[in-house]
Amino acid sequence: MALFRETPYSAFNFLVDLEPGQGTEVLAAFSEVSGLNAEVTVAEYRAGNHAVNYVQKVPGIHKAGDVTLKRGVIGAQNLYEWLEACRSGRLKDAKRNIVIKLLSEDRADTVVTWKLRGAMPIKWTGPTLTAKGGGDVAIEELVLSVETLEQE
Repeated sequence: MALFRETPYSAFNFLVDLEPGQGTEVLAAFSEVSGLNAEVTVAEYRAGNHAVNYVQKVPGIHKAGDVTLKRGVIGAQNLYEWLEACRSGRLKDAKRNIVIKLLSEDRADTVVTWKLRGAMPIKWTGPTLTAKGGGDVAIEELVLSVETLEQE
């Protein structure tokens, strides 16, 4: 039987692996992941010989939503190069399986793992640059189209 906590886990302890099992080094940590969602469409069906006039709902196509990753600009080109592989039609290099892990507070255990299957970049946004000064960090954003979302 699974043990449940009285308090939810914090959202700030997470890891994103863009190329699981490839042995590539992490070039930068992501500061935000948003859009983890899955949806099942419903088809409505009514048989003509039912005694009661009602609609049955049948599960239809399932899909995963677009996932957005944000990180501070560090001069690494890996996200833009991934987008370029997609734009140039190199499908073998464009689609990846991404792993996102939520960690416990002490970072010793993985609490939940999400696997994004068939993820490919569909939008890259560079930082907003402003001369007003201050301590704002330049953030780049990558939006991924995901074929399937799995949770473990």
